Amino acid sequence: MDTNNWRPTAPGGEPVMDMGDWRTQLQPDLRKRIVNKVLDTLKRHLPFSGEEGLQELKKIAVRFEEKIYTAATNQSDYLRKISLKMLTLETKSQNTIPTANVNKPLDPGGNNAAKH
Repeated sequence: MDTNNWRPTAPGGEPVMDMGDWRTQLQPDLRKRIVNKVLDTLKRHLPFSGEEGLQELKKIAVRFEEKIYTAATNQSDYLRKISLKMLTLETKSQNTIPTANVNKPLDPGGNNAAKH
């Protein structure tokens, strides 16, 4: 008798939900709400244009959430990892300097002064 695939069953013969996996205990709409919050954050901090750009941001939000969902060890870890990534994005966005010539290399000949 092969007992490797043994699962407990309810009195009606249906398999019992595995309460050891935290994912089975998530509210059904939680992941959708989180994807929407991630999308809102991305829309505030990443440039996009039109419906095509919005769809691309949605794909990014869904892939990001799936990656965290898969890697997290429990619901608390899942929420913590997503929150930290969103906070990092917010912080990086606030710390960027919108100056056009920030990355312009200096002229090695010393001709960086404006010419009249």
